[in-house]
Amino acid sequence: MLDQLLIHQARRRLEASGLPLAVELWNGKLLGSSALAAVRIRLHHMASLKALANPNLGALARAYVEGALDLEGSARDILALGDRLCNAGGLIPKMGSESWKWWRHTRTRDRKNIQYHYDVSNDFYGLWLDTKRVYSCAYFKTPDMSLDAAQEAKLDHICRKLDLQPGERFLDIGCGWGGLVLHAAQHYGVQAVGITLSDDQHAYVRQQIEALGLAGRVDVRTMDYRDLQEPDAYDKIASVGMFEHVGQANLGDYFDRITRLLKPGGLVLNHGITTAEPDAIGLGSGIAEFIEDYVFPGGELVHASDVLRAASRSGLECLDAENLRPHYGKTLWHWVTRLEDHADEARKIIGEQKYRIWRIYMAGSAHAFDHGWMELWQVLAGKGVEGSQPHYPFKRDSMYRSKQAEA
Repeated sequence: MLDQLLIHQARRRLEASGLPLAVELWNGKLLGSSALAAVRIRLHHMASLKALANPNLGALARAYVEGALDLEGSARDILALGDRLCNAGGLIPKMGSESWKWWRHTRTRDRKNIQYHYDVSNDFYGLWLDTKRVYSCAYFKTPDMSLDAAQEAKLDHICRKLDLQPGERFLDIGCGWGGLVLHAAQHYGVQAVGITLSDDQHAYVRQQIEALGLAGRVDVRTMDYRDLQEPDAYDKIASVGMFEHVGQANLGDYFDRITRLLKPGGLVLNHGITTAEPDAIGLGSGIAEFIEDYVFPGGELVHASDVLRAASRSGLECLDAENLRPHYGKTLWHWVTRLEDHADEARKIIGEQKYRIWRIYMAGSAHAFDHGWMELWQVLAGKGVEGSQPHYPFKRDSMYRSKQAEA
């Protein structure tokens, strides 16, 4: 009786939506038109119907990851039709102080959470990232740029914003697979230090330092940013794709630490995902809960205004802010396509479930950036010198001039 009721609910929702979507039940029966379907959902048992009778994107993603249903079609079509089927797009509003969640960001828990996401397999990430393994938003100067070229353009964009100069000490908080510290040392002549909580990333960066002959110019450490104890040690600091792990309650301490580490006159660039609305803490339609459980445990999003406020309260002067939202949607679709092109290899390395997690998570994130549910902000700030402005070029020309123009 219950299965018939759920089938009826699913059929009514499907018919009312008018979407080119077909649902194949566990007994072979079909809901919707197979001939016109851009996406086919195959249900493996009756319980799978619960995800369709009153669907949200998070529930559908969970059912897909757990193998209760299969999603056939392009990732773009799956997300576009899923969005329309679920009437998604809302954000989770703030419900007061989040400070009671202090336990989400202890050193032990943060290290465990980082390792859950990043210590999957260096070979797995190598299948779909660019050659420098940069796991953050690329910078597409032209729409037809390759992913490799766009990631190198992003590294240059950051280095130019920071006005990196030969011999300066440069810190990258959350250095990933080392793309930025290696690039900054090779092309801008800095003395670079990268820190990470991922054992796999640390091992990979050490290998790259030796392979590129950068020993003595680049150092990589496995450590928490809260354990850095070097006052006024760095001329320039970057944090790229890391502060999403910090937690809203810890933003003040995070920027206080950066301020202490930065030399007077120094610059810092904070690059990270933010919510699109000031009074939101994450994506609705069950998406935030799915990401917490399967992808980024402990991750928290804040608005760009929260970044500016926290940095200013820590004594940093905000000098420049740029929203790269459309660039991240484009970056993520590149990653999804490359992952799907290497699906068999990926499954051999990490298994079917984790392959599904990364596929649906990255496609969902691409869709969210394309539709303005999330943003990606680069905020440049500086530490003043006895009350005066940080050492920062008077105009933006240095950010955008070409290498050829400097030669």
